Amino acid sequence: MKEWAIGIDIGGTFTDVVALDYAGNMHSLKVLTTHGDPAEGVTDGVRQLIESCGINPSDVKRIVHATTLFANALIERRGACTGLLTNQGFKDIVEIGNERKYDLYDLAIERAPTLVPRNLRAEIVGRLDARGNELEPLNADDARAAVSRLVDAGVKSIAVCLLHSYASGKHEQTVGEWIKRDFPGVAVTLSSEVAPVIREFERISTTVANAYIKPLASRYLDALEGRLAALELRSGVLMMLSNGGLCHISDAKRNPIELLESGPAAGAISATHYGLRDAHSNLLAFDMGGTTAKLSLVEHGRPAIAFGFEAARRKRFAEGSGIPIRITTVDLIEIGAGGGSIARQDQLGLLKVGPESAGSEPGPACYGRGGDQPTVTDANLVLGYLNPAYFAGGTLKIDIGKAHAAIGRLSDSLARDPIEVAWGMHDIVAENMAGAARVHVAERGRDPRAFVLLCTGGGGPLHAYYVAQKIGVRTIICPPAAGVASAYGLLVASARADRSRTMSFKPALDSLDTLEGALAALEAEVSSSLHHVQETFGPTVLTRHADGRFIGQGFNLPLRLPDGPYAGAGAGSEEEVRANLVAAFEGEYRKKFGRTPPDVPVELVNLRVAGEAPPRKRFTAEQLGVGGTPPPKEMRQVFFKEANGYVTTPIYERSALRAGFTAVGPLLIEDASSTLVVGPKGHVEQFPSGNLVITIKDQES
Repeated sequence: MKEWAIGIDIGGTFTDVVALDYAGNMHSLKVLTTHGDPAEGVTDGVRQLIESCGINPSDVKRIVHATTLFANALIERRGACTGLLTNQGFKDIVEIGNERKYDLYDLAIERAPTLVPRNLRAEIVGRLDARGNELEPLNADDARAAVSRLVDAGVKSIAVCLLHSYASGKHEQTVGEWIKRDFPGVAVTLSSEVAPVIREFERISTTVANAYIKPLASRYLDALEGRLAALELRSGVLMMLSNGGLCHISDAKRNPIELLESGPAAGAISATHYGLRDAHSNLLAFDMGGTTAKLSLVEHGRPAIAFGFEAARRKRFAEGSGIPIRITTVDLIEIGAGGGSIARQDQLGLLKVGPESAGSEPGPACYGRGGDQPTVTDANLVLGYLNPAYFAGGTLKIDIGKAHAAIGRLSDSLARDPIEVAWGMHDIVAENMAGAARVHVAERGRDPRAFVLLCTGGGGPLHAYYVAQKIGVRTIICPPAAGVASAYGLLVASARADRSRTMSFKPALDSLDTLEGALAALEAEVSSSLHHVQETFGPTVLTRHADGRFIGQGFNLPLRLPDGPYAGAGAGSEEEVRANLVAAFEGEYRKKFGRTPPDVPVELVNLRVAGEAPPRKRFTAEQLGVGGTPPPKEMRQVFFKEANGYVTTPIYERSALRAGFTAVGPLLIEDASSTLVVGPKGHVEQFPSGNLVITIKDQES
């Protein structure tokens, strides 16, 4: 009896579905995302794949899901009517923020609008101090009256954010119980459960964002479970988190904010998995879909992790222009550059591409679904990079005539040749991604030339050849089924849970027993969260982390702490433990800044515990057999800038390639989910792992 696992990734344009059996076979399908009812597209894709592969629903042992729906809801302001409950005198913190301008010289600067307007914010009596001690008790009648006013105003979800709840959540928990008792139809989010860390603006912002998307997430995830059950798929659903790990769907419903970057995180996990197949542990993971392009740094076989990011930025590269979200996430940069990105003439008469996207409804002009604006997909068809008869494996009918017409209208307005405009669109998208990559890598003190570019998504293999040259990368990896790599990444990911809390600890002075007790409590929370998946994931590995600083600094630096325990049985000497804690911080500080200040004591301010549990049953792909070079399946006219025109180009079917296949560009390699462009400077080789590796060489060499 075969056992199957199914991965589902909803993107802005396509929903990807992948089915794996543990004998080493993978099957995939792309369907258009149904934005009106995303669960419809998911279940339609799953049903088609089950039928085409002859899968018995009872043999499906795992279903894993990632989605951009909730991130899009924040960006497009499509969440629930949300209220904010806070202490007296503090309801405007969410609007005041930290008073920093993201563009110092812009006199007309606009902050990201708050998710909760002022009339939907309420204040209540009651107060804790910074140590969690009660200064003023709560008043049940006062709280009930405040919530009643919010509900009467139409509020469906409430964020409870009281001062110093990171030190003690008792006031928030009491208020939450009152709301659930007296207003059972209202969703409740407590900051002490979502982001129990210092800095009230970021904590309130994260809690409000969770409350804003919580009703939407509950409705969608409930509908998804019901529709999958109707297909007799009863294994339950796991969700990809922004940190690159998996959680049970019940945890996702409670804190959907942790799902915001789930799709991009799955892409980074997939890239890491494919890179390690051929011992490439330092990667630039480049994932380009129909709506956005993402890039993340992978070092030593692990994606970089951050402990916060900004959603819905007003200005894409400007820190401070978005909504601060304090969750653990794969560290990545994302720009509006995808197959659906719309090209236009700006006020100066110049060609611009994105960030606006045609998405899947109506989609690019070539989809024939009502779209008439020129997109990157239309340009790639005109340039010959895409096969209209094999788009998305032939599941989507493409009208190349409408692509030519859309590009032609834009070229007329620009007074340029249509081919020149199509190439300009392709090149601008590559430059946009390259520019973002340069910033992202430089900010982390790295040189992109020391990395390998691994491309995934439907657009990644199309654009990687020119993106790599712009940033100086000479080696490109295109993994098997690159167009559905994020959905595949869901099925090779580990389960993961992260918990954090604020605690001021000075290694030179404070009690190690107190530190050990706090970390042990976080470890217990992490282990409890992973208990739901222990039958299929394990054993769990716990790691300790913190934010540290030299006393007097306002900047916190994340670091990995030494393994415990720090007190009691099994701990080293007290002097040794304290010295190791200081050395861990100073080592990370020197790595980032080169040196440490003399004779300044260290303070740890935020404690974190991460728990990872790998799949107990792993999917192992079969190695490709060695074979000869197959003939091209066709020859096609394809535009290459190096030739300054169309070139008669061989087109290969990827499934026909065997280990040892080598060729010199220009050529294209097609499969059902993507097309790999190998330009005139590219030398491509098929590895036994299934990876295609392109080496870019200068013409004279």
